[in-house]
Amino acid sequence: MTPTERTAFTPMRVIRTLAALTAALTLAVAAAGCGDDETSGSTDTGAAASGEKTKVGFIYVGPKDDFGYNQAAFEGSEAAAAELGNIELLQAESVPEDAGVERVMERMISQGAKVLFPTSYGYLKYAEAVAAKHPDVVVVHQGGLESKPGAPNFGTYFGTVYEPVYLAGIAAGKATKTNKLGYIVAFPIPQTLANVNAFELGAKSVNPKATTTVVFTASWCDPGKQAQAATALISQKVDVLTQHQDCTKTIIETAERAGVSSVGYHYDASSLAPKGWLTGSEWNWGPMYTDIITTALEGKFEGSPYDGDYRVGLQTGDNPFVQSPFGPGVDDATKAEIETAKAKLADTGIFTGPLKDQSGKEVVPAGKTLTYDEVEQMNFLVEGVVGNIPK
Repeated sequence: MTPTERTAFTPMRVIRTLAALTAALTLAVAAAGCGDDETSGSTDTGAAASGEKTKVGFIYVGPKDDFGYNQAAFEGSEAAAAELGNIELLQAESVPEDAGVERVMERMISQGAKVLFPTSYGYLKYAEAVAAKHPDVVVVHQGGLESKPGAPNFGTYFGTVYEPVYLAGIAAGKATKTNKLGYIVAFPIPQTLANVNAFELGAKSVNPKATTTVVFTASWCDPGKQAQAATALISQKVDVLTQHQDCTKTIIETAERAGVSSVGYHYDASSLAPKGWLTGSEWNWGPMYTDIITTALEGKFEGSPYDGDYRVGLQTGDNPFVQSPFGPGVDDATKAEIETAKAKLADTGIFTGPLKDQSGKEVVPAGKTLTYDEVEQMNFLVEGVVGNIPK
């Protein structure tokens, strides 16, 4: 694979069938609260019986079958292993975002892991600490930004998540009858705020009356809080629900039972809402995981695009965060509008001024477009979003 190919890979749909993975996979499950007791497992990807397999570790904050963030990452790891061959996966699911994750990573290293993927936002400081202690191990964090740039064996990676969210907002803006959209969010970090803003701007681009009410749950996956938030929004006449949660099943099923539309996130969960599903955004991690592992094992990580804060989107290359299939409620005219908007975003970006926040203060002046790096620092909600950022 050439350096150019590493900088802008061509994404393909993540391989969801496990037919190529014929040997047993035992997931290492960290104990709740500390994440210290786990059983290692491996995946035989069909490599020749002779020769030692290279061990690669993946750590997830939730279960691998959450119809969301963790399932997408899990399936991406298996796709990478199937593509590369002769890779043994060490997997740990439901590991909290505390010091326990550091112990899980240390355990994987003691088992011979050469590359580690701590995939949750709150793992960042622990991942950096492990990388500092083990310069011979490559550690790549999913979604964060380096606190101290320069480590030759550490980097972060992510897609520009808000681009397909903006496009999904167009579908929502067209579908709503009440002009009230709902967004259920975990924490007020720049990624989630950018998504809420992008969704509202996408909806408003086709429906100026559309508003988006946001609810923060303070949890990446709490089905009880999710159900409560979804029910409350529906009672306020919200007729399209979306979310930035790790596990997405509860909100989508609640919307479907209530007869309102849903927009997915992280994973194609259209099977859960055959009537109300509009579209969504999902991760296609396999190609990027494959390239990161290849780069690391070839001894070329230092100085590569992944050695630092790597982001890719419509303006810089192929985004690993892609649009989900359309549901029956999206007509051909709306699909065409979404395609036109997608082509335009590659040139103009989403957050182009003049933009005002909820108080009416101008946050992006006319003629200015926020760069990817600037969006990563977002700390406001735009006009049209209902609800406050928790302090």
